[in-house]
Amino acid sequence: MVQKKEVIDLYTADRIPTGQTILRGDKPPAGMYRLVVHVCIFNSKGEMLIQKRKDDIVRWPGYWDVSVGGHASSGDTSSSAAQRETKEELGLSIEFDEVRPVLTVQFPDGFDDFYVLQIDVDPEGLNLQKEEVAAVQWASQAEIDAMIDDGSFIPYQKGLIDYLFFSRSGKSTWNIG
Repeated sequence: MVQKKEVIDLYTADRIPTGQTILRGDKPPAGMYRLVVHVCIFNSKGEMLIQKRKDDIVRWPGYWDVSVGGHASSGDTSSSAAQRETKEELGLSIEFDEVRPVLTVQFPDGFDDFYVLQIDVDPEGLNLQKEEVAAVQWASQAEIDAMIDDGSFIPYQKGLIDYLFFSRSGKSTWNIG
């Protein structure tokens, strides 16, 4: 499958836009970083909506993943990328204007913002992106941990999955004031 080559913005280590871009899939120059977003949708039962990536996708083909994920395209903010990716991958129109990421994970050449939402949706009623998403289903934390163990889920650290499940409660804020 030929994947479209998106243009993505580059940032400094302090997340300041540099005005420079690269094509998706290209490695950023030293000292520059890219932005990725993930959206984790939970239902009122405490289950996470997970997606199975298509078998012919470039990265992690055939693996299960969190609800939504993707690069911020050039001109995107973190929240606009989360909103766009959620619409593209699941067909859900959700406003992210007042939603902040619960966690930012730094990786060698970028930042990965994780958003957590609680929405009861019927997986059968979602309009999945045919090019990227093969299936979706609800899964408990224990089920995702087991999928990580058996190699069918992207090998995130279980501590990350633990934190995402914990943060859905809204109790993950600290009173620093």
